[in-house]
Amino acid sequence: MAELSRRGVLALGAFGAFGMPSVERAVPWTWPSSGSITGTGTGADPRQIWDTDADPVAARLLDSGVVPVVNRLLWDWNRNDQPLPAGLPDYLHDFIESARTLPAWADRAKLEAAARFNKSRGLYLNLLNGVGGGMLSTAIPKEAWSVYYSKGGADMEDRVAKTSLLGFSVGSLNAYRPDGDCVVQAVKTRLVHAAVRHLLQQSPHWKWGVPISQEDILVTWHTLPTYAMRKMREWAVPISAADSQAYLHVWQVTAHLLGVRDEYIPATWAAANAQSDQVLPPNMGPTREGVELTDILLGQLAEQTSPGSVSRPLVNALARYLAGPQVADWDEIPREPVWEPLIARLWPILVRFREGLVPLPLVPETAWVIDEAVRQYILFFLTKGQETKIEIPTTNRPG
Repeated sequence: MAELSRRGVLALGAFGAFGMPSVERAVPWTWPSSGSITGTGTGADPRQIWDTDADPVAARLLDSGVVPVVNRLLWDWNRNDQPLPAGLPDYLHDFIESARTLPAWADRAKLEAAARFNKSRGLYLNLLNGVGGGMLSTAIPKEAWSVYYSKGGADMEDRVAKTSLLGFSVGSLNAYRPDGDCVVQAVKTRLVHAAVRHLLQQSPHWKWGVPISQEDILVTWHTLPTYAMRKMREWAVPISAADSQAYLHVWQVTAHLLGVRDEYIPATWAAANAQSDQVLPPNMGPTREGVELTDILLGQLAEQTSPGSVSRPLVNALARYLAGPQVADWDEIPREPVWEPLIARLWPILVRFREGLVPLPLVPETAWVIDEAVRQYILFFLTKGQETKIEIPTTNRPG
């Protein structure tokens, strides 16, 4: 992210003598709601807004002790068109029925076009959203703290597997079709966020106010579609205007289903880039927790690729290439003097070679089969072959 590299030094002003960033950014919220998907809004700072619909539902579930029962009931709720199971508390049933509704501005044609785009560009998107976005997220202090001190921080393989369920769902061919599961994964994730907000404030290790604000979700959102589109543009991947808008749209709909208010969801890539430039750099920096999480994630990736070989240095070099030197140093990803220049030299050649093949008959289908095999292999590794579902947590990280 060249823009982050130029602006990232500004974020250092938020750090104290011990490298601990302030939870409050110095930059005021100035992004105009006229740039949002609905073109209007209150102009309220998203740092001070959370999820007024999901938060009381999660708190009530946790305080009443019914979460284990709810998780069992929701275990087999898998499809977008599937009715909710009987036995859910009425207030949860009503919330989910409302939360699963696509916004009025959702465009089915664009969602289908996004699926076709994901089909032909899956290699880049899996790499950028998985490795690249993962490295950026561990360099976001508030996100690193939220992950580390919540229940998921104690078992990162399980945490990454469950996070991957949503990411892979967004990129699937039937994401928002009736037989897809993106609605389900997004709504479950929204409930998890609300539960983590409630639980972390009870942790003796937590000292950063109410977690996962609207801005926090936006910051993470920009490490996914905004970052991925910028990198593909940087790599000169040919993308039509229609495909570009379709890819943005599938993530706009996903943001809405995650509980982001429409007034904060960018309407165009120009608006998304402007919002990213305002909120991402000031919210990034090094933390001990982020460094530890990075090491765990890269260790997992190295084991996936080729256990016991030179894969970890290669994974380190790839992560540094995708995240950029500043983020890589914040994450304390080791420098790899052999692999780094090789990847930097060969990757653009690989992209050009691959893009030269894409227009040929059957190549998009073949590419999708390969990309999908990679996705399924990664998910199988992370889950150890066990069925994995997104579940509402009931505790924080132990200890």
